[in-house]
Amino acid sequence: MNKISILIADDHKLIRETWSYILNNDPRFKVVAACGNGEEAVELAKEKHPGIILMDINMSPFSGLEATKQIRKIIPDSKIIGVTMHSQPAYAKKMLQIGAKGYVTKNSSKEEMIKAILEVYQGNKYVCEEIRNILSDQSLEETADSPSINTLTEREMQIINLIKQGFSSKEIASNLEISLKTVEVHRHNILKKLKLKNSASLVNFINNSSTYI
Repeated sequence: MNKISILIADDHKLIRETWSYILNNDPRFKVVAACGNGEEAVELAKEKHPGIILMDINMSPFSGLEATKQIRKIIPDSKIIGVTMHSQPAYAKKMLQIGAKGYVTKNSSKEEMIKAILEVYQGNKYVCEEIRNILSDQSLEETADSPSINTLTEREMQIINLIKQGFSSKEIASNLEISLKTVEVHRHNILKKLKLKNSASLVNFINNSSTYI
């Protein structure tokens, strides 16, 4: 049996080294490359044509979402598994929508990551148990008219997360390296999409939706 070739893209060196060690010590796998940003991930994917790519969502100079879009266009045979430290179903849905075949959080066990790799390599889709449980709870609580963060863009979700952490609009602008006016436009669009009236209702929505955001 040929080994499954794997590219690891994660901006934390320890995670790259740990997963490389674990997977290379399994006779079914071979880590052919590892990198710390989205740009390198695209270039290495073009060079190595790995069977599986473990793609961290939060990287620079562009995110794992953007890297996934580019890789799917140029190397459609490489199967991508999104990996994140956040248990956000909206990110999972977006990754799958743009062509990823799997999604796991960094809370997942070694056994579950290996299961995800094998399932995706065989042509199946795989979403980790943590996300599946949250989605199940969410579907039970939501109604057809309920506002959903799944309508938000990647940038809007970043802003939602910073608001949740207590950042002001000025601090968000500095953190994301965008203008204060752009932040205010995003906040307005978020309110509109979530059918909320003002910033106070947005903060309340975030606090009450902490399971999903």
